[in-house]
Amino acid sequence: MNLSKFKESRVKSKFEKKLSKLLDNRVVSQKEIKTVGILTTDKILKEINLQSEIEAVFQLKNAKIYSFRKFNKTDSASYQHFTEKDVNWKGEFIEPTFQSFLEQPFDLIIGYFDTNHLYLEKAIFQSKATFKAGFSDVNSKLFEIEISEKVENVKPFLLELKKYLQILKKIKL
Repeated sequence: MNLSKFKESRVKSKFEKKLSKLLDNRVVSQKEIKTVGILTTDKILKEINLQSEIEAVFQLKNAKIYSFRKFNKTDSASYQHFTEKDVNWKGEFIEPTFQSFLEQPFDLIIGYFDTNHLYLEKAIFQSKATFKAGFSDVNSKLFEIEISEKVENVKPFLLELKKYLQILKKIKL
């Protein structure tokens, strides 16, 4: 087993322990949604302009987005991406701008990825957002709302999410 796989398995076991304790302490916010954060993969971000789609559907400005991309020495540092190298052996995010993103108290964070992804799930878990939404195929313990849709279907996903947020009175009609 190489070191990166060992690190990943260690981070995963710590994450699963913390996640199991989450359900006991979960409090759902009643606050209206005014700020939105988005976590996704670099692949999805290259194919879909998520930020503008979300801003249009929810009629807000300045949605903030971060994406995960595999570490590559040739990639330049970016304030919109994080990699597995931004996580230490204790499972903590060590890149300061990404830490700052996770500590922002967004009213809603959207996990826009539809497969299990350790680093994105960990980021959603650590986010200080008061309400979390994502895809149903990922991890039901992470989100308050889960939508069953394909990643390519951005508009239907967002409209379904908006419908449920209106029912919960988290956004105005």
